[in-house]
Amino acid sequence: MKTWRRIFFFIVLLGIILIGGFAYGLFSGNDKAAQNLVISSGQGVNQVSADLKAVGLIKSKLVFETWLWLLHSENRVVAGAYNLPADISIYRLVNLITSLPVNQQQSILLPEGLDRQMIADILDKKGLSGDDFLSVTKKIADWQLAYDFLADAPKNATLEGYIFPDTYFVDNYTTIIDFIDKTLNNFDKKLTAGLRQEIKNQRKTIFAVVTLASIIEREVPNDQDKKMIADIFLKRLKIGMALQSDATINFITGKGLVQPTAKDLAVDSPYNTYKNPGLPPGPISNPGIKSIEAVLYPTDNPYYYFLTTKEGKVIYSKTYQEHLKNKAKYLD
Repeated sequence: MKTWRRIFFFIVLLGIILIGGFAYGLFSGNDKAAQNLVISSGQGVNQVSADLKAVGLIKSKLVFETWLWLLHSENRVVAGAYNLPADISIYRLVNLITSLPVNQQQSILLPEGLDRQMIADILDKKGLSGDDFLSVTKKIADWQLAYDFLADAPKNATLEGYIFPDTYFVDNYTTIIDFIDKTLNNFDKKLTAGLRQEIKNQRKTIFAVVTLASIIEREVPNDQDKKMIADIFLKRLKIGMALQSDATINFITGKGLVQPTAKDLAVDSPYNTYKNPGLPPGPISNPGIKSIEAVLYPTDNPYYYFLTTKEGKVIYSKTYQEHLKNKAKYLD
């Protein structure tokens, strides 16, 4: 009789331990920061749990899969992009990925070099108001108290240049203000303390660096060429020579030509860097971190002129006469 009691006690104790362990695994957090999760269409529960385990979003595949089985939710996992809060538990995670409509969360890709209007067009296609975006980003002064990296920008500037290029995840509850905060918080993180100190050491302003980086971003895609052209532009600024950037002309006209026309070059605008020496009034696009770094760490070279062929190759020249010959050879 005592033996049966011992067996019964052992079974009960084991059950309590198993249930307690399961409950702990179900409700305890994962010790991870807030992050994004993408579940692809057609993934089974085993693949989803393996992926979650691999990146540390769940501590136990067994608890995750068992909880789905107990809820009869194995076929209710919704493919899509999710914003997961920090330290999320399996219990909350399962509720999240089995209860949202398929299209509630989506990603928005902002490539390097887009301007505000281009971003507004993308937002319109994603269900956010492009007009509201343009309106809310029109006055940088409205954001300067919240973000210290905006402090040295003119109060009449826009947020052009600070909408950091990246992939952002939004849902039906994301407002334009929320979206802009995401991009500015990203800029704040990407512009590290080391980069900010380097800007101070070079006696530059963040606004000036971003402005020049925005031009470089629209001039060339290659990181090595960006650093070469940064040195050319910095030398021109130092001697008072006009930047003569075709990217700024295209910003004015919206044409995107490899070689702007003579009429375009004569357009009356403070952004016309053929007619006006120095930097334009502000950024012409939203640059990535490589273009910002190019301004701070340019590649020293003997050139003062460059052109980009229709194939995207950059041709450098030391003198204006050499530059004219290269234009005749590669562009005419």
